[in-house]
Amino acid sequence: MPLLVTPALPPGSLAAQEQPHLRVRPGLALRPWRDEDAPVVRAAFDCPTIQRWHVRRLDSDDEARAWTAQWAVHWRAETAVSWAIVEDDDRPVGQTGLRDVLLSEGSAQVSYWLLPDARGRGLATEALGALTLWSFTQAGLHRLELNHSTANAASCRVATRGGFAVEGVARQSMRHADGWHDMHQHARLRTDGPICSAGLRPADETRGQVG
Repeated sequence: MPLLVTPALPPGSLAAQEQPHLRVRPGLALRPWRDEDAPVVRAAFDCPTIQRWHVRRLDSDDEARAWTAQWAVHWRAETAVSWAIVEDDDRPVGQTGLRDVLLSEGSAQVSYWLLPDARGRGLATEALGALTLWSFTQAGLHRLELNHSTANAASCRVATRGGFAVEGVARQSMRHADGWHDMHQHARLRTDGPICSAGLRPADETRGQVG
């Protein structure tokens, strides 16, 4: 059955290349996950705050290793991608990435979290800026969506500082351990203008002037 609309991105747009390392600023970068990151991942999923906004937990080191290993598979399938947020010591302090990647629509859902010791320093916003820049200027996506519980004020601040406009509220659209949550719906388009973040160098901000 022929399509009436040309896909926004052809199959293979991501899988044809290796998942890149992304420099956010000196001392902060995004890199692919590795097997040895599993203990950090398990510690993250043991954090009560992270558990509050997730629907799954990790109960063993094997499960944590499976979590890190899945991202290479998702990259090749062009369905999702995740990066470890790392500082100078290369130890992960958080995660950011894309879920529900639809190349045909040029869209994806944004995800992020930080370990407790990394919070309060703007790292999530900086990582989101680098992810957004790559998504629009390198991956060629058109729209990024970002959804979080209306009770998650910290995530809302990151989304707003990252230039993701609130588009509305989806009532009781996500079920967490404590019941149904209304979800804030944020989004950013490739045509929305410069990507401004404290973690982006001036040259990056120039490249971010798309549309």
